[in-house]
Amino acid sequence: MNILILSAGTRNKVVQAFKTALHGKGRVIATDCSNLAPAIYEADAYYIVPRITEEGYIEKILDICRREQITGVFSLIDPELSLLAKERDRFLEIGTTPVVSDYDLVETCFDKYRFYKLMKKMKIPTAKCYTDLYKFLDDLDHAKILYPVFAKPVCGSASINISRVESDDEAAVLFARHDDLMIQEFMDGQEYGADVYVDLISGKCTHIFLKKKIKMRAGETDKAVSVKNEALFAKIVSLVEQLPFKGMIDIDLFDMDGTFYFSEINPRFGGGYPHAYACGVDFPALLVRNLEGLENQPAIGKYAENICMMKYNEVCIRDFNGKEIIP
Repeated sequence: MNILILSAGTRNKVVQAFKTALHGKGRVIATDCSNLAPAIYEADAYYIVPRITEEGYIEKILDICRREQITGVFSLIDPELSLLAKERDRFLEIGTTPVVSDYDLVETCFDKYRFYKLMKKMKIPTAKCYTDLYKFLDDLDHAKILYPVFAKPVCGSASINISRVESDDEAAVLFARHDDLMIQEFMDGQEYGADVYVDLISGKCTHIFLKKKIKMRAGETDKAVSVKNEALFAKIVSLVEQLPFKGMIDIDLFDMDGTFYFSEINPRFGGGYPHAYACGVDFPALLVRNLEGLENQPAIGKYAENICMMKYNEVCIRDFNGKEIIP
């Protein structure tokens, strides 16, 4: 069994975890469009590939899957999830399982306004969102929403191009300057994150790891502590099985006076997943079992509380004498 990790980037810990899960069973192959992506050097083999927007990209990935006899493939970046989901049948035809949720669900998660409408339809608490500036200003006049708010791209990640807005003038300037912008209610409650696994065979949510976020950096959890909440576990199980998701999921939530608001769902490994892994919530091992045709049994909340994660910087040094540097 061989696993292909696409767009590995700086996610060294994920590559290492899969090497451990596959020890004696197979190999981990990684790709990236840059040879300055440190995670690729942790894999058993790696490929430098074109950017996902370039013509022929998917053919290149399919060729790698054939050559390396890949059993399962997944991506660590949002835009590639849609591509994998859209091309699912082409991977299955060559014996490779794309570990990703269905295309429409992936697209909904990537489009923050579509996600907001889905949560409202399901009657799940979530932050108010507006793509119509005049509707937002009207609700503001009727005290249905208050400043400050956030202006952000409808489709985006890693907190890129997010602005805190505190006046009508600021909102008007941003909407005039950017297309595909929306306004989101400011959530000032305690932020939480959940790493979730939905079994590929049974479709059941088998594992949830919940963390209270202490500090954020560049849109990712920088410091956090493990916690448990049985009522929230039940809500997460119900949501992810109803939609339904597949494989690894990352959920962001806010506790607003005892009510949990679902902010985002990313159908992939979250940036803070190494915290869950260090606490024994081993998604790579679960995925390997699924790819072997084995169903995983539920073990929700089976980890210790008050275990802290503290990220810090590491460096990767490589000799590039005689090699082209691909940034």
